[in-house]
Amino acid sequence: MTQSRFDSPEASLDYMRRVAVKGSGFSNWLSVEPLKVWQGESELLLSLRPEMTQHHGFAHGAIVGLMADNACAWAAASVAGDVVTGSYLINFLRPGQGERLRAKGTVVKPGKRQVVVRADVYAESDDAEPIHVACAQATVIPTGLAQ
Repeated sequence: MTQSRFDSPEASLDYMRRVAVKGSGFSNWLSVEPLKVWQGESELLLSLRPEMTQHHGFAHGAIVGLMADNACAWAAASVAGDVVTGSYLINFLRPGQGERLRAKGTVVKPGKRQVVVRADVYAESDDAEPIHVACAQATVIPTGLAQ
């Protein structure tokens, strides 16, 4: 388990809601909801709306990518402080069909100059089992900025 930079899971979620969601025009507009950001792990949820889909009705790849990117960055932020994504690679596995997307991020290797993180994105509906729609790996860079 990776040590958290926050005093409690609640403090971590409060910070992410204030800074990572409310402070980000895109995440705020999408209404991304952090569920867990603690000790190198993250989980976030997004209710899909029609304007988030592509022409087949699937979640747009950019939305799936945002969920993977945020899951990686938020997991990294829980151990490293303020971060930016240096790079990420995403593999789309299946179409994102459902009522919402759930992404889970896990720090693979923390570091002072970079944090390696992986994420999985799932499409969910109330009447079906979750579908694994994407997996990603990211290199996340601590900014060194005080928060």
